Amino acid sequence: MLDLRERDGVVLLKVHLRPGASADAVAGEHAGALKVKVRARPEKGKANRAAADLLAARFGLRRSDVTMVRGGLSRDKLFALRGIGIPRILATLKG
Repeated sequence: MLDLRERDGVVLLKVHLRPGASADAVAGEHAGALKVKVRARPEKGKANRAAADLLAARFGLRRSDVTMVRGGLSRDKLFALRGIGIPRILATLKG
């Protein structure tokens, strides 16, 4: 089960990132975090930017509404999503 928190109109989403994957994809859940795979390598923030781009596209948000809060050098990250609520996130992930 995803660990989602909403605060001040922003949803905090834990992400477990796998850089260097064969394709960009949301690949389920990992220990309460959304598992995200990106083709980009973890060089100079490329994988982090690719993850933010993927989240924005998946949830129908502008890229500026997706911000990494922590985890710049870790696979485990925390993203802030503005302009979306927890119910919509869950509905989008269900398909």
